[in-house]
Amino acid sequence: MKLQMVGCSHHTAPAAVRERLAFNRDQAADALALLRSRYPLTEAVLLSTCNRVELYVACESPEACPTHHDVVSFLAEFHGLDPEILFNDLFERTGEDFVRHLFTVAASLDSMVIGEAQILAQVKQAYELATSVTTTGPLTNAAFQAALKVAKRVATETAIQQKRVSIPSVAVADFASQLFEQFDDKRVVILGAGEMGEETLRYLAAEGAKDIAILNRSPARAEQLAADVCGRAEPWEARHKLLIEADLVVSATGASEPVFLASAFKEIVEARYQRPLLVLDLAMPRDFDPAIGDLPGVYLYSIDDLKAACDRNRRDREKEWPKAERIIEDETHRFMTDLHHRATAPTIRRLKQRADEVKDEELARLLKKLQALDARSQGEITAAFDRLVNKLLHPPLESLRDEAKHGAPHGLLDALKRLFQLKD
Repeated sequence: MKLQMVGCSHHTAPAAVRERLAFNRDQAADALALLRSRYPLTEAVLLSTCNRVELYVACESPEACPTHHDVVSFLAEFHGLDPEILFNDLFERTGEDFVRHLFTVAASLDSMVIGEAQILAQVKQAYELATSVTTTGPLTNAAFQAALKVAKRVATETAIQQKRVSIPSVAVADFASQLFEQFDDKRVVILGAGEMGEETLRYLAAEGAKDIAILNRSPARAEQLAADVCGRAEPWEARHKLLIEADLVVSATGASEPVFLASAFKEIVEARYQRPLLVLDLAMPRDFDPAIGDLPGVYLYSIDDLKAACDRNRRDREKEWPKAERIIEDETHRFMTDLHHRATAPTIRRLKQRADEVKDEELARLLKKLQALDARSQGEITAAFDRLVNKLLHPPLESLRDEAKHGAPHGLLDALKRLFQLKD
């Protein structure tokens, strides 16, 4: 039996390498089908995200499974790359390390942002795709179903996913959500359509925000973001009018000086008639004059406020790390024990079957000679033969089960097969 993962992640390879190895859904399906055609007995699941490309393969018969070099060559060939260039960027995990790594990835303990929930959905999608193209089997089914279970345990039994650690996620989850119970009836204004503004917009959309105006000095970028995510593009010149109507403002422009000064912002506040306004200033330098936060009804938070919350959340997550690791280790041990038991079961069955065949032959020969015995005596002889066989088999089978519980039983398994001449 062989379990093997070959791949790269943000820990081991730069973005340029990950981009060249990345698979979209159709490419992943084609690659899995091609791998199965070359290695018919090999199960495979391909996980490809912006931060990792990992090919998980498994086979009951190790000699039928591709080697580390085979997998590297396969990945390189599929993308028209030189395997020698890629080899140092790809790492391998086998056996128990394969299982531990998969569980760690699914539980988001190996992510760039620890605890982010997206990776679990990506692992599930990769497994479902492999299942749909029939490249999964008993080993990968067991491993990936266990990984999904482990991820849910980590999510429910620890707080590692409950504390946001990115600026946009904290802005929405730890600040906006404290002021607003819901977002579907709120007017949102996004100033700046860069990465920070886009990520915050995605979090707001996920929380149900619908009335979203996107303003950017480059109108084309605002229109693109509105089309890609949600909301509507508005001209930059409309910002004062829109802020009078807004409930929440997220500002993340690249301006070198404040976009709003306190002296001018007073007019906006007066026109709002004391309605509360939450301003999340994610820009550096700041877009809003800090004095604006002193105006009535304005709740202004700068990127420094958000960073402080991120740091607190990160420390809280770190406290949960040992608990999450214990879950990973417990589940890895349980999975490997079950896997080894599964590997030994056929040999145990064959050994018992062979012992019963020999017992039945000898018992029949003996009872044929002792036909004068009554049924009770024959029953006692039969029971004695059964006890004898069970006592003789008990030590080797107990040793085999013990090996399966504490480690790979392959050495003892092979020895029993040779000693008792058991064929696969």
